[in-house]
Amino acid sequence: MGCKEPRQGGIEQSRFQWLTSSIAFFSRETFPTKAGTKITRLSALDPKTTPELIDTILARDGAVVIEKLASISLCAQIRSDLAPHFAADKVDESGFFPPTTQRATGLFAHSDACVELALTPLFQAVAEKVLNSTYTYWEGQKALTVTGKPQIASTVGFRIKPGGKQQALHRDDSDYHTRNIDMPVMIGCVTAVTKTTKANGATIVIPKSHLWGPNRYPLDEEAIPAELEIGDAMIFVGNVYHAGGANTTTDDARETVGIFMCKGTLRQEENQYLMVPPETARRLSPKALRLLGYGICPPALGFYQYQDPMKVIFGIDDEETAMK
Repeated sequence: MGCKEPRQGGIEQSRFQWLTSSIAFFSRETFPTKAGTKITRLSALDPKTTPELIDTILARDGAVVIEKLASISLCAQIRSDLAPHFAADKVDESGFFPPTTQRATGLFAHSDACVELALTPLFQAVAEKVLNSTYTYWEGQKALTVTGKPQIASTVGFRIKPGGKQQALHRDDSDYHTRNIDMPVMIGCVTAVTKTTKANGATIVIPKSHLWGPNRYPLDEEAIPAELEIGDAMIFVGNVYHAGGANTTTDDARETVGIFMCKGTLRQEENQYLMVPPETARRLSPKALRLLGYGICPPALGFYQYQDPMKVIFGIDDEETAMK
C-alpha cells in the first residue's frame, strides 16, 4: 500500500497556486489597467443600494460614494466631540501627513457618535461582505469550517486647514505587506462631517487602481476628488490609491472621519487595546467590543487564558462567544 501524504493545516490553496500567483504578482505589467474617470454615487436611502451592489462596484472600481450614510445631527455631534482632539494634535514628524492636517485618533474612546457611525448597518454589512474570512482546517480526521468577521484597523478624524498641501497618493493596505492572493484585506469609509470639495481638500482617489500590480505607481493627474455633502461617505478598498487633497481655500477647513476595517486575522494598524483599554471599553456594546478586536476570530485567534475575552473580561456570553 502506498504511503499517503499527510494533510497540512489549511486546504484552501495549494502551494502551486500560491507560487504561480506570486510569480504573476511580481511580473511587470505589459498592459496596465487604465485609471477610471468617475466615482459611482449611490444613496443610502435607496432600497436598491444593497451590500451586494456596493460590493460589485468596489470590485470593479475600488471606490464608491454613498450619499446620506450619516445624519446631519450625528455629523454635528462628531464635530463637537473631535474639536478638542484636533486642537491638541501635534505635527506629524514623519511627513506622511502635511503639517496643515490635524488628526484625532482612537475615536471609540472619545466619541459615542463615532461608535454609532462605525456601527452603521449598511457599512458593516459591506465590510463583512468584502472582508469575512472563511477557512477550513482539520482537527484529526474532522474538517471544520469557520468564518472570521472584520475588525477595526484604525479610526481617525482628519481636519485639513486652509493652505493644506496634498498628501502623497498611497494604498492603506501597505502595512500588511499585501500580495494579490487574498485581496482586499482592508476597507475604508471616509465620512464628511463638513462639506468637502475639490477646493477645500476632498479626498482624491484613482478609480480602478486596485487592479494595478506592484510595478504601476500612481500619478496625481489620474486622481479625482470625491466631493461630499455632510453625511456622505466614500467607501473604498485598501489597495486603491487615494490621498487627502490640497486645501486651496483661505477660510474653509474640511473635516472627515475615517473608519478603517481589516480582516479579523490581521494585526490592527492602530493598537486598539492601548487606545481603548478594557476599563474604557466596558461602556461599549458587544458589537463595538468585537469590532475593536476584543472577541475571538475563530477558531481561537485572540484568546485570553484559552478563553474568549468577551466572557472573561466583559462577562458577555452570547451566540458569538467562542471557546465555551
